[in-house]
Amino acid sequence: MINHIEGKLVEKTPTYAVIDVAGVGYIMQISLNTFTKIGENERCKLFTEQMYIRDDMPRFFGFADMAERNLFRQLVSVSGVGGTSALLMLSSLSSAEIQNAIITGNVALLKSVKGIGEKTAQRIIVDLRDKMGKVDATTEFFVSSNNILKEEALSALVMLGFNKSAADKALEKIIRTEGTGQTVEQLIKSALKNL
Repeated sequence: MINHIEGKLVEKTPTYAVIDVAGVGYIMQISLNTFTKIGENERCKLFTEQMYIRDDMPRFFGFADMAERNLFRQLVSVSGVGGTSALLMLSSLSSAEIQNAIITGNVALLKSVKGIGEKTAQRIIVDLRDKMGKVDATTEFFVSSNNILKEEALSALVMLGFNKSAADKALEKIIRTEGTGQTVEQLIKSALKNL
């Protein structure tokens, strides 16, 4: 089991990061929250989680802090929630929002995440309510120009499996109605709620 990977940040998108450690590039799937937290640093440290989708195909997930990794582990411990679904939850909602939703029994908020139905949302609440601690609602944001933000948001949505045309229309609508002063994370979260 690998606890963390630290090295040169070679590539970063809203859905994955590539970290070079002694000449080996590790592709780590990341959430939008981690994307925001690692910023544009040349060196990067991600706490890791490894899952096997098939026996011969490991997937590595990376998290900017241990709290997010712990929440990911709790989410995937629930029957019906896999690594992709848990990562999508951590991209659509902040850790604090997920924890609050579980503590307060907010099924509607958990259901707002693509791929999480009512029964799964209820199961998450029942299984994890007693495991949730106090919530820290601090958030950091990455700011760039609007065109780059839209392109990064579109790229992330396509990588998450959404139709490019539908995602583009959703982003255009968000920019028209809410203005251009948003971060990549905010754009993607808004689009996820409208797709």
